[in-house]
Amino acid sequence: MDSAIKIVVKWSGKEYEIDSLSSTDTVATLKETIRKRTGVLPERQKLLNLKHKGKIPENDVHLSALNIKPGFKIMMMGSLEEEIEAVSLPPEDLPDVVNDFDIPEEEEVDVCNREVYLSKITKRISDYKIVERNPPREGKKLLVLDIDYTLFDHRSPAETGFELMRPFLHEFLTEAYKEYDIVIWSATSMKWIEEKMKLLGVASNTAYKITFYMDYLAMITVHTSKYGTVNVKPLGVIWGKYPEFYSPKNTIMFDDIRRNFLMNPSNGLRIRPFRQAHMNRQTDRELLKLSKYLKMIAELEDFSTLEHRNWERYLSDNNQDGDS
Repeated sequence: MDSAIKIVVKWSGKEYEIDSLSSTDTVATLKETIRKRTGVLPERQKLLNLKHKGKIPENDVHLSALNIKPGFKIMMMGSLEEEIEAVSLPPEDLPDVVNDFDIPEEEEVDVCNREVYLSKITKRISDYKIVERNPPREGKKLLVLDIDYTLFDHRSPAETGFELMRPFLHEFLTEAYKEYDIVIWSATSMKWIEEKMKLLGVASNTAYKITFYMDYLAMITVHTSKYGTVNVKPLGVIWGKYPEFYSPKNTIMFDDIRRNFLMNPSNGLRIRPFRQAHMNRQTDRELLKLSKYLKMIAELEDFSTLEHRNWERYLSDNNQDGDS
């Protein structure tokens, strides 16, 4: 008997009610109907809780075989073509990117204390506009995260943002959020940051909240004797904007490029770059280990006593092997 089927598709923080299907339609018809409502191509759709005999149903399976009850909600993962394209190409307004390098500690100290650079930070504090997504929380530490090769590999071939995402990203952010306000700071444009966070499901996740995003316009240039002029991310901009919440004592930054925290070397932790996502997704455990580190140091009053470059030794010394 041909009967009407009503379902709800949850995707990207929204719900789409579909009532134009019948029990004789197939999964392929369902996917095409979803495409018309969301714009996500059928081949990009992953219908997470739709099962047939314990497995994901093939496209030719009839909906009558799925025992779908009225109002059944389907959770979908999938990306729009323009979103995938947007994060697959570098934005045109990026500053010049150079390879990472090591700078002698004595020059780090010299650079971060030069008046000319401190003046640049003061100007950024005055001129750079931060748009809060969520208010800072009293008593929380601050975690500042890069995106490219830290949370996301934008150069590996993939069909969805999930395939480019560093393993355990949402678990990591959920745990970090318990003790830390989270800020995303990328050396890219704000539009690109927003697209990436949407693609990865960070912007809409309900288990944690991002305090705000920062783009390349908040960075400053500094001159090094060996490598010339480079762009860096001065945390002093955040400290100047929110002196009542954040300081060198309670802030840590993760970035795969060490030069980005040249103005605040004692607050930076160089994370291992996440590259070749299609090959390394099954073995990368960096975020699981760092989650344990963040939890342990959250108990400290002053992060300036730590050498973040020795974070793995810190875990070991405190009887934490960092493995899941």
